[in-house]
Amino acid sequence: MLIIRDLGLAAYEPVWQAMQHFTDNRDETTADEIWLLEHPAVFTQGQAGKAEHILAPGGIPVIQVDRGGQVTYHGPGQLVAYLMIDLRRSGMGVRNLVTAIEEAIASVLAGYQIEAAPRADAPGVYVQAGQGAKIAQLGLRVRKGCSFHGLSLNRDMDMEPFQRINPCGYAGMEVTSMHLELAEPPSYEQLSGQLIEQLASDLGYTECRTISDGQPGLTQHL
Repeated sequence: MLIIRDLGLAAYEPVWQAMQHFTDNRDETTADEIWLLEHPAVFTQGQAGKAEHILAPGGIPVIQVDRGGQVTYHGPGQLVAYLMIDLRRSGMGVRNLVTAIEEAIASVLAGYQIEAAPRADAPGVYVQAGQGAKIAQLGLRVRKGCSFHGLSLNRDMDMEPFQRINPCGYAGMEVTSMHLELAEPPSYEQLSGQLIEQLASDLGYTECRTISDGQPGLTQHL
């Protein structure tokens, strides 16, 4: 069983705390969950993040978090999916999960005739079959054999804040979005449904249940 929670637009820190609480309190019977949402504008800096990669944050908050990777930006118009998966139960390694996420994103983008792929030297998904600008970011944490954090896919968002950082720690890295690659990007609802369908299939789930109760749905994890 995979539970899908659609949280809508939700502040970063309460969702992060809920992910930690969920992971720390789950047991071998707890169903895996994927949370879908958008965040208000925020920079998040991973565990290995270096301050020099944050160039000019301005009024956008910077939050130090416990995922892997360097600094990235989240904002309205970006689809975020957090994956709370019991890797020990599934028999899946972290590298397998990363590959599955990247391939699922690339498959969804292919449905829009956006040719995209991961790169061996930098996590995430890039247009022009991995040779061009970054369109999706990836950062995970594993604790007690279970994953949390996840991915962000640039759908239809203000891209200017990416110029205030070295995205994912790479100076000069180009970043794009579905809006920049398409005449008309999909809606949040359309894209999130397609991404979940692809992820659930690729990760081997045969039964899914969706809960679309927004921010209040987090209270059971806090």
